[in-house]
Amino acid sequence: MEANQTAKKIFIVDDDKLLLEMYTLKFKEKGFEVTQAFGSIDALRKLKGGIIPDVMLLDVVAPTMDGFELFALIKNEKLAPNAKAIVLSNLGQPALAEKERALGVNGYVVKASANPSEVVEKVITILAEGEPLARED
Repeated sequence: MEANQTAKKIFIVDDDKLLLEMYTLKFKEKGFEVTQAFGSIDALRKLKGGIIPDVMLLDVVAPTMDGFELFALIKNEKLAPNAKAIVLSNLGQPALAEKERALGVNGYVVKASANPSEVVEKVITILAEGEPLARED
């Protein structure tokens, strides 16, 4: 990110504290403003509390509510209407890709195939692509 740009706000939702810390460190190194949520319930609380992210990284496999359920709820309640959503998972099944497209998720990253620096680069690429796919019709 260039120094004259406003820092993009990223919201990282995962139930793995080590991954949250690794992603937070890498995004901060690239000039992002980072908010973490430890699971879906924490994520909803923070969104309802007023955080407004530019992009959300959502873990698919999570206790209580998976990333797709969380994203559908965020979308239905218009909690982050202009944010781009990227799903993080260790699952790479075609059924998940279909679900991702149906919900309007902007990207999908298989955690086991991408290190944190590659995830940051994917987010930067998606942010550069323009309008979010997750907008209301």
